[in-house]
Amino acid sequence: MNRKTLFLALMPFLMLASCKSHYEVASVQRSRILVDARYDAQPDAQAAEFLKPYKHIVDSVMGPVVGRSAKYMTAKRPEGTLSNLLADILVWAAKDYNEKPDFGVYNMGGVRADLPKGDVTYGDVLDVAPFENKIAFTTLSGATVMDLFRQIAVVGGEGLSHSVRLVITKDGQLVSATINGEPVDPQKEYRVTTIDYLLGGTDKLEAFKNGHDVNAPKDASNNTRFVIMNYFREMAKQGREVDSEIEGRVVVK
Repeated sequence: MNRKTLFLALMPFLMLASCKSHYEVASVQRSRILVDARYDAQPDAQAAEFLKPYKHIVDSVMGPVVGRSAKYMTAKRPEGTLSNLLADILVWAAKDYNEKPDFGVYNMGGVRADLPKGDVTYGDVLDVAPFENKIAFTTLSGATVMDLFRQIAVVGGEGLSHSVRLVITKDGQLVSATINGEPVDPQKEYRVTTIDYLLGGTDKLEAFKNGHDVNAPKDASNNTRFVIMNYFREMAKQGREVDSEIEGRVVVK
């Protein structure tokens, strides 16, 4: 029996064995890596020469500075400087839409890079918010707000604006929640600013599906990256660096 005949004879058994194999995902891990000038210490000359014709075009688009960051900022659970900042920016921008939200939510999944210290360029903001997500507003009952906060507790935290304070447990239970220092009133309605992607209850934040009086402008100018850049430019006009602090917006006990 030659090799080809032997292979054909064994193929049904190989196929049967492969059908019986079973794979399961044991774990998933991720991390954010800021690619900046540190990686230019020993540039590859051949690669640099190849990219040279395109560099000027890319730099002209991505290079303009929109403002300055006071520190290196990250988005992380239960609370991060960048995730805090992004939620605050959504609240800040609400005035341009004739809105007065009680709080803002920016999901961690929508933040795809850290923010460098110093000059912040268009490219830096694009790295942080690369998707076509747009600012949006919705109204939730107090009971639904509590559902939302419970869902945020389950995932260990999301970007929340300054007015919110949550206490959660290590196993993802909500202990307490306040907005502007007051307990959430189940009978009251709360105006919330977020991104349109979340309005459908995505990213495990299903409570957003129960919102009403939605204001979700579709024009590209409402993309979160432009909202973020507008904030940086406004701070630059005032001669201020953009900053954010860990304030205890989400505390794990």
